[in-house]
Amino acid sequence: MKPKTPPLIAVIGSDGSGKTTVCEHLILHVKKYGPAVRVHLGKQAGNVGRAVIKLPVLGGSFDKVIKKNKKSVRKCPGFLASIVVIFFVLRRLYRFRRMMSFRRRGMIVLTDRFPQIQIPGSNDGIVFPVNCAGHSFISLLAKLERRAFDWMTRQKPDLVIKLHVDLDVACARKPDHRPESLAKKIAIMPLLSFEGAKIVDIDANRPLAEVLSVAEKAISNLMESLGYHYADASSHSMAHLKS
Repeated sequence: MKPKTPPLIAVIGSDGSGKTTVCEHLILHVKKYGPAVRVHLGKQAGNVGRAVIKLPVLGGSFDKVIKKNKKSVRKCPGFLASIVVIFFVLRRLYRFRRMMSFRRRGMIVLTDRFPQIQIPGSNDGIVFPVNCAGHSFISLLAKLERRAFDWMTRQKPDLVIKLHVDLDVACARKPDHRPESLAKKIAIMPLLSFEGAKIVDIDANRPLAEVLSVAEKAISNLMESLGYHYADASSHSMAHLKS
């Protein structure tokens, strides 16, 4: 018997692991089990940053703040930086609630990235440090971020597909990224448990066809265990949505 709430499948991995490419292919496979949607749950600071720098007067200042907050935060950010951080938190929270709405409407959800609360400052984790003393307003924003992530991470995925990649491969795929930043994200990946969710680890150094084969098998096993049956993709007319 199918569960009342459709499955939630998350694809995670460091930059350069091929998350987006894998998701673009996997959504076609997922749709063969029923109406499905692909949602991006990252903060997408790069896209926002490119739009922000075009703003008159303040564009340059906000761009510097955004770039600064891509890095791990060891101390509480300043006032302007905190505003930028909470903007991304609210944006991510909106996307997450939208994703939950899709599930309530009976759609299987495949996510590119998923929030985590285990390790701050990287891999879609919180930005404010755990103990953010100082300015009362900044402390309030830190508490709001923690509360939002506490709620989001309680919505445990039914399956997490973890893409592991070597540093040299990641650097070749993302030459514009700092190697030290990529190395940190790659090292953190094995530590993330996503509240005890079922995890399938995949070697993303392998050719795309092999990665997809393993991922599709994992999804098929999940769907069949939940009572879903493989159907002709043409029987579903749900459009491929991007968040």
